[in-house]
Amino acid sequence: MFVSLRKITLSALTLAFVGGLAACAPEEGSPEWCENMKQKAKEEWTVKEATAYTENCLF
Repeated sequence: MFVSLRKITLSALTLAFVGGLAACAPEEGSPEWCENMKQKAKEEWTVKEATAYTENCLF
């Protein structure tokens, strides 16, 4: 079974796009990150996020 060049190209472009989106996320502890966390429901926070928020945004 041969994988078409079109499928390979589409997969590569999709991975590049998703990787680019991940690179746009603000750095943990930055003012933008703190603002995003304020908007996020507290029930959705992970323990790591809650700890980082406390250390970086409250003190």
